[in-house]
This record gives sequence, structure tokens and C-alpha cells, in this order.
Amino acid sequence: MLFIRETFRALRMTLLLWLLAAIIYPLGLVFFAQVAFPYSANGSLVLNIDAQPIGSSLIGQVFISDKYFYSRPSAVKYSQGKKAIPLGISGGSNLAPSNPDLTNRIIEVASEFEDKNIQPTADLIYSSGSGLDPHISLQATRQQLARVSQARGIKEDDIIPLINKYTDGRFLGIFGEPGVNVLRLNYALDLQEINRRQNQ
Repeated sequence: MLFIRETFRALRMTLLLWLLAAIIYPLGLVFFAQVAFPYSANGSLVLNIDAQPIGSSLIGQVFISDKYFYSRPSAVKYSQGKKAIPLGISGGSNLAPSNPDLTNRIIEVASEFEDKNIQPTADLIYSSGSGLDPHISLQATRQQLARVSQARGIKEDDIIPLINKYTDGRFLGIFGEPGVNVLRLNYALDLQEINRRQNQ
């Protein structure tokens, strides 16, 4: 009898802990996040003028046109949504500094910049630890400014305010370096071009 009673007590405790830890707590966090931080909780999505998502401000993307500022490289390439095969690829390489594959990839990326007469900074050659960093340094942005300005047929002075606007400061004001969010900057440049055409 005592064994049966203790068994039921253990089952009740297990059920109670399961309800708390697997249902009530996660749902409470989801509700709190949606109320307090809806933008972050929903993936920090950047929407176009048609309210369609074009990416996340927290995840880098590949830009290859001269009209755009280039992002940091991703070791396994960035996911391009449903067109990516396989889906959802992104991340770091986990290659050791002594690995020749890493050296070859860096040389290849550096050569591509040399072909375009760009003296690349480290963040344009090396992927971040996660392979997802959406930011580049102010120096990397300045080195691409002339190319983007020429490709878009606008003055550099028209781009600089957007660079300043989409520069994120140091974390908590003291950690790291300021960085430019490439996706947000490039989309702002597209919007600027659309507005300029409409006003002509």
C-alpha cells in the first residue's frame, strides 16, 4: 500500500514539474517576449515597403553587386530562404588556423578584393566566429564607399548619413567596436534610390 501511495506521489510530482517546466514556463516566456520585445522575439526581421521580410538584422547576407556594401564572409554561405539547398545553411567553419583550407579560402577572398582594387580590412576577409555577423567595421565601410557611390551614381556625401544612421555603437557603451549593419544600410540605399527616381 505504501509503495502504491509513493508511486502516485512521484507521478503527481512528475506531472506537476512537467506542466511547470514544459508548458507554463515556456508559454509565459513567449507571452512576455511578444509583449515586451516583439521585434526581437519575432527574429528582428527587416521588412521592405511591401511589408515582406527581406532578412534579419541579426544575420548577415551575401551581397555581390557593386551597388551594395559587402558583408563579412560566411564559411558555409548564408541561407537564401527556400531557394537555398540544403535549407538553413549558415555558420562558422571551425577550421584551425593551421588548416590549409582556411588559408586557401582567405587567399581566394583577398584576391577577389584585389581584382576590384579594394584594400580589404580583416572583417571583409575573415568570417566571424559564428559565421553570421551582420556588421562590418566603419573602416570596411569607408573602403567600399567610393565603389558603391560610383555604382549608384550618387555622391559619397549622400551615403554617409545612412552609414551613420545604421552604425550600432559599442555594446553597453564599452564592449567591442561600432559596426555598420550591412542589410539595413543596403536596403536604405535602395529606398533612397526609389525615392530619387520618383522625385525626378
